[in-house]
Amino acid sequence: MRYKNQNVAVLGAGLSGTAAALLLKSEGATVTVLDSAEEKRLLKSTIDNLRAQGVNVVAGPQADKDSGKYEFVVLSPGIDPDSPLAQNFSSRKIDMLGELELGWRSCALPVIAITGTNGKTTTTEMLAQMLNACGQRTIACGNIGKPLSEVAREKKDLDVLTVEVSSFQLETIKTFRPSISLWLNFAPDHLDRYRSVAEYHTAKLRIFESQTADDVAVVNANESLPEIAPRKITFSAYTNRSDFRLAEGSIVYQNTSVLRMADTKLRGSHNIENLMATLAAGQARGLSFEEMVPPLCAYEPQPHRCEFVREVRGVGYINDSKATNLDAVEKALLAQSKPVVLIAGGKDKGFTFDPLRPLVKEKVRSTILIGEMAESIARDWGAVVKCEIANSLADAVERAHAIAKPGEVVLFSPGTSSFDMFKSYADRGDQFRSLVQALPK
Repeated sequence: MRYKNQNVAVLGAGLSGTAAALLLKSEGATVTVLDSAEEKRLLKSTIDNLRAQGVNVVAGPQADKDSGKYEFVVLSPGIDPDSPLAQNFSSRKIDMLGELELGWRSCALPVIAITGTNGKTTTTEMLAQMLNACGQRTIACGNIGKPLSEVAREKKDLDVLTVEVSSFQLETIKTFRPSISLWLNFAPDHLDRYRSVAEYHTAKLRIFESQTADDVAVVNANESLPEIAPRKITFSAYTNRSDFRLAEGSIVYQNTSVLRMADTKLRGSHNIENLMATLAAGQARGLSFEEMVPPLCAYEPQPHRCEFVREVRGVGYINDSKATNLDAVEKALLAQSKPVVLIAGGKDKGFTFDPLRPLVKEKVRSTILIGEMAESIARDWGAVVKCEIANSLADAVERAHAIAKPGEVVLFSPGTSSFDMFKSYADRGDQFRSLVQALPK
C-alpha cells in the first residue's frame, strides 16, 4: 500500500478532494479533509460517506488554522494556492501536490491529456467516444466526469485514459507525464485567479513539462509556444502550414482529404479544430483515418455548446452557456449568419469585454446583460450596440423575446462564469433552456 501509515491532509471537500481522500485511504493513509466552508454548506451525503470510510473532516474557520503534522498535503483544483487554507500549509513548508498528480502516481495507464481555454470538454468527450468505437478502451475523466484519483482507485481494465486538464490542475503537478498532450488554443481567462495572462499561460504550459521525445504533443499551429521535447503534430483551420488543415470544406492531412465537415454534426471553425486535434491524437495512438471517421461523424455535440433550443415566431434560440470567456463568445458569434440578440454577462473574472467590440458591432443588433459584469459590459459596448440590463435570466429571456425579430437569433453566450447567479454553467444553461421552452408560440 503506497501510503500506508502516512498522515495526509486533503484541502477541499468537493468532487476532487473526496476522490483524493478515498484513494489515499484505500492505499493505507490516515486522511483528514479540510474545507474553509461551514459544514452546513457542504454536501451532507459526501461528508457522511467520508466519515463512514474513516476519513476525518474539519470544516469552517478551524480548517484554516489546522496545526496537524502531515507528510504531505493534496490540493483540490478549486482551492486557490493563495487562500488562507492553502497558505497555512505552504507557510509551514509542507509538501503540496494536486489531485491530478496524486491520481497520476496511482495510475498504471498511459494518459492522453487535453488542455486549452476552449474546446477541452468537447474534444475529450469526442476523443473518448472515438477511441472506444475503435477498440481502444478508455474513459473521459479529469476536469470532467470522474476525477483522475477516482479512476485510479477503481482500477478498471482500460487501455488508455482520456483526461481533460485545466490550468488549476496543472499548477500543482510534479511528475505528471501524458504520452499524448493536446494544446487546443489559448485566450485570456481566469484573471480572478491569476495575476496576469502570462501567469495563466505558464500554468497551461506545464502540460508539456515532463514529456520527452518519446511522447507526442498535438498543438495548434497558430499558437505561440516555446520549444518542447515531444514530437509535434500540428493542426489549424486558419493556416496551411500545419499537418492537419482545412481545404474546400474538408479536413486535409498532408494533402489528402480525410474528413468532410458536411458529414459531421459539428459546425464552426472551433469544432473543425477540435476534430483535427482528435484525429491527430488517434493517429498518434496508431489508428487509421478509415477507423476514426465513422465514430466522429456519429458524434453529437453536448448541451450548452451552441445548442439549438427552439424556434419561436421565426426567431432561433441558442444555448451557449458553456461560453465562460471571451474567446468562446467570439467563436459563437462567428458561427452565426443571422442578426443576433445577445444575452451575456455573469461573474466578474477580472477582464473586460472591450476586445469583442468590433465583432459585436458587426454581428449583434442588441444586447441584454446580466450578472456582476452587466454594467461594465454596457460601458464596453454601449457605443456600438444597444445595451439593456436585466435583473435576472428570466427577465433577460423575456426582453429578448420582446425585441427579437423573425429571421434573427437569440444567442445566450455569457462570456464569463456563472457562480454569481447559478450553481454551474450547466445549471445556467438548463434554466435558459427551460425559460425558452416556456415561451408562448
